[in-house]
Amino acid sequence: MTRPTPETLAHSARRARTVTEPTGDADPTTPPRGTAAAATPAVRPSGPLPVSGAGSLVRSLEALGVDVVFGIPGGAILPAYDPLYDSSVRHILVRHEQGAGHAATGYAQATGRVGVCIATSGPGATNLVTPIADAYMDSVPIVAITGQVSRPMIGTDAFQEADIQGITLPITKHNFLVQTAEEIPQVLAEAFHLAATGRPGPVLVDIPKDVLQAATTFSWPPTLDLPGYRPTLHPHGKQIREAARLMSGARRPVLYVGGGVLKAGASEPLLRLAELTGIPVVTTLMALGAFPDSHRQHLGMPGMHGTVAAVYGLQKSDLIVALGARFDDRVTGKLDSFAPDATVVHADIDPAEIGKNRHVDVPIVGDAKHVIDELIAAVTTEQKAGRRADLADWWHQLDDLRGRYPLGYDEPADGTLSPQYVIKRLGEIAGPEAIYVAGVGQHQMWASQFISYEKPGTWLNSGGLGTMGYAVPAAMGAKVGRPDTVVWAVDGDGCFQMTNQELATCALEGIPVKIALINNGNLGMVRQWQTLFYEGRYSNTELGTHKHRIPDFVKLAEALGCVGLRCENADDVDKTIEAAMAITDAPVVIDFVVGKDAMVWPMVAAGTSNDEIMFARGVRPTFDEDDI
Repeated sequence: MTRPTPETLAHSARRARTVTEPTGDADPTTPPRGTAAAATPAVRPSGPLPVSGAGSLVRSLEALGVDVVFGIPGGAILPAYDPLYDSSVRHILVRHEQGAGHAATGYAQATGRVGVCIATSGPGATNLVTPIADAYMDSVPIVAITGQVSRPMIGTDAFQEADIQGITLPITKHNFLVQTAEEIPQVLAEAFHLAATGRPGPVLVDIPKDVLQAATTFSWPPTLDLPGYRPTLHPHGKQIREAARLMSGARRPVLYVGGGVLKAGASEPLLRLAELTGIPVVTTLMALGAFPDSHRQHLGMPGMHGTVAAVYGLQKSDLIVALGARFDDRVTGKLDSFAPDATVVHADIDPAEIGKNRHVDVPIVGDAKHVIDELIAAVTTEQKAGRRADLADWWHQLDDLRGRYPLGYDEPADGTLSPQYVIKRLGEIAGPEAIYVAGVGQHQMWASQFISYEKPGTWLNSGGLGTMGYAVPAAMGAKVGRPDTVVWAVDGDGCFQMTNQELATCALEGIPVKIALINNGNLGMVRQWQTLFYEGRYSNTELGTHKHRIPDFVKLAEALGCVGLRCENADDVDKTIEAAMAITDAPVVIDFVVGKDAMVWPMVAAGTSNDEIMFARGVRPTFDEDDI
């Protein structure tokens, strides 16, 4: 193939300026979340300066320390693109607004900073709805800036008008419709503060075109006016002491760890708490990497496709200590049968989550890092007083489960390439320092199961919304945020075809992501459900990427300015991955042609109890009553 030339991949002269970017050595677990520091201005205070509303917007972004935004210009937002031309803020021109939103999310997840995306009014803004909803479900701090038709035209069904504020009201932490140019600095500062503090989330700022064009003055910093917004960071001491008392007396406790622990930068204190108490740990899909997979106390991921030990550890526990988790239906299974004998301690920075799905005995509102730090102190006091839980029998039971029902897979009977093998080798070759970004479906679950996550910030995925098309643009954003880190997107042939156009962005912008395309020729997870629950009636799940090789993913990769590789047998897996690892100046796509019949196991079928977990097709774990 013809490789992209350095000239093709070079950044444009407009972007050849000094922009501070986090390096691969930066700790992604120490963002200024949960405190007012998240909105600290990045420049010195400035006196009034005559500018347009658009100029005020761009200067506000600079003052907030924004180094990169992802977006596409259009009529209503166009005034903002003129001052952006001369700005220190790097603008990455994506090929679809959905790509801009997911890239902002990937950037935020990889760096802990606020991601920023920009779109014009109407269809540009509505194309951001999916990534905004995705960020809302996974509590990711992004700010979406949209253009709007001029104020006199609002409500008239003007060309490219959409009520994006109303549309996104249920899926944003907050949103603004800017009314005057004078308020732009304050609104931007408030938007970033809201996105990054407390429970992080997306904030939308909608700015009419005439406001962007209006004359105003810019000064910094503005005064924030957010009455009533005061997230509780420090937990109540009485609740902490009660939780410590329960932890010191439980016989079958479990630490149920969610994504909030990562967002609070609490991985290190979590490790100390776990080792201090000896309590087993389960980490949800959104929390992988918060606790080392290789640690002896880690039971794995709970939930629909979790390990047998993790699922039954929760199910048969007498105490669940939930830290930054929300008792999602994919974890609990049939809710009224979930962990029937467990006392529940639930710690979360969002009080609305506590007791929302499961009755809670000890509610703790607070930032996960503060909660865990104070739990460590309280448990230490309990232990000094001679109160320490005896977990020997519990660990004996759990170790027996781990030994009898380890994660594994069968090689395909027809000799085709095993997708689990591909993903396992990818994790072993790329190693625990790499960032892995998954799409949604079977490949997502295999990536969560067969790659070992030892560090926070190394696993990005769409957990709550389950957004197909997330992986490629999110990987792009992650690589922009951490350019010195290897970034692999593990994607499926269905997901990939939704947003692969962003590889053109990566090629032209010099963003060398790597894509492991798990090509089974089908919408794999849907096909698995059709196999198990619809008697093998495969209605509209075959994609044609096997039978007809449409598209030919290698040719498509090359057309998008990437290096395209293909692997179809196990003997070539290692050398193909190593070849991709050696390419550092262009995006790489590997078309791994795998068998269509592989399934994700274990599995708890939707709507059933965790007691009904299946280890493999037709194989249900057996338990002695004494074990339970």
